[in-house]
Amino acid sequence: MEDELMNDGDPEDVVYALAYSPDFASSGVCFAACESGLMRSDDGGASWFSAFDSLNLEEPLPAVSLVLSPAFATDAILFTGMNGGVLRSLDGGKSWTVAQLQSPPPLVSSLAVSPGFPTDGMIFAATIGAGVFRSIDRGAEWISWNFGLYDLSVLCLAVSPNFIDDKTIFVGTESGVFRSTNEGRSWRSLDFPASAAPVVSLALSPNYGQDGTLFAGSEAAGLFCSNDRGRTWQHVDELDSTDTVNAVLLSPDFPGKPEILVMLENRLLFSRDQGKTWQDWKKGLEFEVGLVSVAAPAGLGAGLPLLVGMGDGRVLCV
Repeated sequence: MEDELMNDGDPEDVVYALAYSPDFASSGVCFAACESGLMRSDDGGASWFSAFDSLNLEEPLPAVSLVLSPAFATDAILFTGMNGGVLRSLDGGKSWTVAQLQSPPPLVSSLAVSPGFPTDGMIFAATIGAGVFRSIDRGAEWISWNFGLYDLSVLCLAVSPNFIDDKTIFVGTESGVFRSTNEGRSWRSLDFPASAAPVVSLALSPNYGQDGTLFAGSEAAGLFCSNDRGRTWQHVDELDSTDTVNAVLLSPDFPGKPEILVMLENRLLFSRDQGKTWQDWKKGLEFEVGLVSVAAPAGLGAGLPLLVGMGDGRVLCV
């Protein structure tokens, strides 16, 4: 049974992205990027308040993407993407500065930071129609880096957990998957099945530096896996669905604990054996409204809570 955490639902609202502080277990701090703006909770999602109050907006400002510094518990830095730019806060959402990316303004579909962000200050922004932008000064200035990125409609973005050493980033686009191995300066198209594109979600193994494993969720062709850093791909046949794979989450201990969660349009499916078999996240769990975002602040595993962002503005704990 799910617990409703945020509001009573609004058919005009959407929870596009969820993120939580590294010290979520003790602080309960999490954020929800919504059509109606950016919301913050300090009690694990039991109650929410607007993180955009200091902007004194006359009308809602949709927040589409979201990322927190790996050191958010101490540096309080977070970013949210919108139509035309990136908002940056250095104080946990109390105040904001705006970085405009270019004109005409692109929609910032995804944000990701370097694992070494506290020292290298590197953050990436994926956009619809303008490719990838990079900042090396904690989001103050941005430059587009699209050499070799022949599809500028970027739907998702993932940075290698071993980025400090391998400098690797992946993006999913309308046409497939691209990879950069030089911090986003140049890109190479990977041999992802063209018939399976668009690619709307990506997940890299926490042990990517050693196992080279990543997953790509497609819009209508299911889930794909690569065990050689994206050179070749295999369809995960056991996930028998043509629903959009909106998100893929891996266990923090993957592949030692080979757990995978996928979020489809109206279902959460869970595998304990790296995708060989699948089951519903919880027996009898059903959703009448579309699922848009998901986060696992306690990790994956039986009985552990998930935060799920809905297409009607609600955040559920399931």
